[in-house]
Amino acid sequence: MKIKQLKIGVISDTHFRSMVQGAKLIDELCQHCFADVDTILHAGDMIHPDVALLFSGVPFYAVRGNNDPAVDGVPQYRVVEIGGYRIGLIHGWGYLGDLEKRMINHFSSAELDCLVYGHSHEPVCHEVEGLLVMNPGSAAQRRSAPWHSVGVLHLGDKISGEIINIDAT
Repeated sequence: MKIKQLKIGVISDTHFRSMVQGAKLIDELCQHCFADVDTILHAGDMIHPDVALLFSGVPFYAVRGNNDPAVDGVPQYRVVEIGGYRIGLIHGWGYLGDLEKRMINHFSSAELDCLVYGHSHEPVCHEVEGLLVMNPGSAAQRRSAPWHSVGVLHLGDKISGEIINIDAT
């Protein structure tokens, strides 16, 4: 049985070198895009190990990205169960051309409802053979993406997602 109407904030590739650098951006996100979220998922490359503290009061799940130091309690990948849905969370690594396919294959036996990954800084939200796949892009380093972005997952009778252009907020 699915729990009704949960909102999950999704962020990745923040690359914060200091808490001061991250605090302003996270404060703005928490006032706007993530104002009423029930949980935050971070798909890696936080860089600063205390990023979770910026989201105080909201359950926070993260994975380690290829630029993150090893930190207790932050695995390289995980499956999080929220509202009756299974969400795979991973950063990613290597060549970007087949990144999504490799991340899907990594969780092939996990029976996921949604896969969240990062690494490419390119926002993605679509279905692949019934699996919702999301890369929120990057809120801090857009690189070749058209804008800085985050994602939001909506959990209710079904799971859906959206990418939010935070340059337009």
